[in-house]
Amino acid sequence: MSRIGKQPVSIPDKVKVGVVNSTVSIEGPKGKVSKIFAPVVKITVADKKVTFAPTEDSRFSRAMYGTVRSIVAGMVKGVTDGYSKDLEIQGVGFKANLKGKQLDLALGYSHPIIMDIPEGIKITVVEGTKVKVEGCDKQLVGAVTAEIRSYYPPEPYKGKGVRIVGERVRRKEGKTVA
Repeated sequence: MSRIGKQPVSIPDKVKVGVVNSTVSIEGPKGKVSKIFAPVVKITVADKKVTFAPTEDSRFSRAMYGTVRSIVAGMVKGVTDGYSKDLEIQGVGFKANLKGKQLDLALGYSHPIIMDIPEGIKITVVEGTKVKVEGCDKQLVGAVTAEIRSYYPPEPYKGKGVRIVGERVRRKEGKTVA
């Protein structure tokens, strides 16, 4: 049995939690998040706490109820505090700009990369090389960050590219003349 799944998730003030069938929707000061889970986990809300229990005695049900508890705890944290990831762009002439609901990236290609910003995500650009991705859905913040990084991942020779702040890039030595 899951030790994590046995612990209830406490609901802070200003947060509303609704459970319909196996769909959990949470609304708070930072936004609204909703997720659909497998019906093998029973989710109940009572006394400012959300509790979880497996509905059947299968391996999948026992495995999922700890996972569902962790995801719901992350959703509660997202609508109260929010999630953010920072990116930095390194390279001569590499920069980012915001144009309305689009992020315009100049990453050394012959064309600019224009990315539509999804609903629920806020992107800020500082000094043209520092990008901050914020939102209340942890999965969506990570997915948008990974998509921006995928346009030009940091390369090992000169270190140019888009990297997550704190990410270590293993550098390689270039060719030497014998």
